[in-house]
Amino acid sequence: MSEGVRVAVVGGGWAGLAAAVHACAAGHRVSLFEMAPQLGGRARSVRKDGLTLDNGQHILIGAYVQTLALMRQVGMDVEAALHRMPLTLQYPDGSGLRLPAGPALPAFARGVLGWRDLPWGDRLGLLWWAARWRLRGFRCPPSMTVAELARRCPRRAYQALIEPLSVAALNTPAEQASGQVLLTVLRDALFGPPGAADLLLPRRPLDALLPDDASRWLRARGAHIELGRRVMRLTADDTGASVDDEPFDHVIVATPPGEAARLLADISPAWSAAAAAFTYQPIITAWLRAPQTRWPQTMMALRADGLRPAQFGFDLGALGGPADTFALVVSGAAPWVSAGADATRMALMNQWEEAFPATTHGPVEWIASRTEKRATFACTPGLKRSPARVHPRLTVAGDHVEGPYPATLEGAVRSGVEAARCIG
Repeated sequence: MSEGVRVAVVGGGWAGLAAAVHACAAGHRVSLFEMAPQLGGRARSVRKDGLTLDNGQHILIGAYVQTLALMRQVGMDVEAALHRMPLTLQYPDGSGLRLPAGPALPAFARGVLGWRDLPWGDRLGLLWWAARWRLRGFRCPPSMTVAELARRCPRRAYQALIEPLSVAALNTPAEQASGQVLLTVLRDALFGPPGAADLLLPRRPLDALLPDDASRWLRARGAHIELGRRVMRLTADDTGASVDDEPFDHVIVATPPGEAARLLADISPAWSAAAAAFTYQPIITAWLRAPQTRWPQTMMALRADGLRPAQFGFDLGALGGPADTFALVVSGAAPWVSAGADATRMALMNQWEEAFPATTHGPVEWIASRTEKRATFACTPGLKRSPARVHPRLTVAGDHVEGPYPATLEGAVRSGVEAARCIG
């Protein structure tokens, strides 16, 4: 194929937007179809009682190089849009890990050695285990869970660092999560270039973080974007592909796994069956209003257990959002989904009062909560993720296709970029 072929992108989440932008930049004629009334997929904004709230509190890190490059490509001022801070897992009582700025490996060592509430033996033990992982090339048996990977790691270090990082990065409890995928994340973040481990917290609603700028960029270059359009049928043969009988030279399917399985059932039954077999982990996000309250950190770690649902909290007012408004995030939330909305709400309110007893200058108000039951695929050991290439004229993009990353924005963007490279 020569440049300028007709390309259809089915799905307008971050994977689809990445694919559309890169295809358009390569000179192809792009049509993007999104079944929802807005772009962004799961990483989108919602409106509640006059407030603009994100559909889950998404976190980026400095190692998300392709996501950051895509943002810059569509004209975003990344430094203004994202609040950068060193990796910090600080609890409301002031304990926890905080990495200093600078090259990642020395920063990690300095941060662990300066972790005052962790005994010296545990600090040295954690560094020893990190060195072992590095010497082994950040590889482990594919059947190993995070809990098994860190079985001999100092218990307090495991509970204070490894376990929270596992549920934050993989949205899967450590006892079920893939040790290899977590090692990949640790390699790229804690042992990557300077700033790789930094937390990048959005200062804008998710709609304004990528979808709005990407939409303007695409339309300015002649791309056709159709919202509220659910594609019903795909076909592909040696001469091209079609979307609801409209001909294209190449189609990129950038939908969630279930929708991709439906669309590809006739083209590749084996691929479709594998995608339909995915299991998922939910995330619950709750928003509260606490008058005249500010946290010492824009993001706080929280002690989670069978009585305390949330692992992290965010001061949205400090991030340019509604004043005195906070988000509590429950990752790997299947037990709390089973417990029900009322039990979860009561537990979160109790957790707030326990964690922040002296910060509130008035009654805490419950604003809303949102449960994303299929927030991410369950990132378990040995998970078989389907390949991106389904047919010479058809590829799939999404954080669920083959790749080293868990279900993250970076995984979605990388897959979109790779799908666009398959055109031709």
